[in-house]
Amino acid sequence: MGMFDTVHCSYDLGPGFWNKELQTKDLDCLMGEYWLDPVGRLWEIDYSGTYDFQMGDDFTIPRTVPNGNHGRIRPTNITELIEVYPAKWSIHYAPFPRMRILFKNGLLSEILP
Repeated sequence: MGMFDTVHCSYDLGPGFWNKELQTKDLDCLMGEYWLDPVGRLWEIDYSGTYDFQMGDDFTIPRTVPNGNHGRIRPTNITELIEVYPAKWSIHYAPFPRMRILFKNGLLSEILP
């Protein structure tokens, strides 16, 4: 399957896409997280620096613990066509949906079938 990015969609893209987690391989493909807001702007979610490593009791296996910091969200400025599809699709009688979305300067410009 490979690596992909997740887009949390709050924009109404139609049946099967609105208010869902979508996946794409057309952004960074580094397991990044993005948010498409109700207006159509794409935001990047950054969770770096929110967890610390702590050694376990036996000093062999480190574990992660939350450190109280919150993630950051920042607007993207991409201009490209990306293909998205639902992260989970349990409707076996319907074909797996895919959709292409054109962004211009981080704003949704056009939805293509």
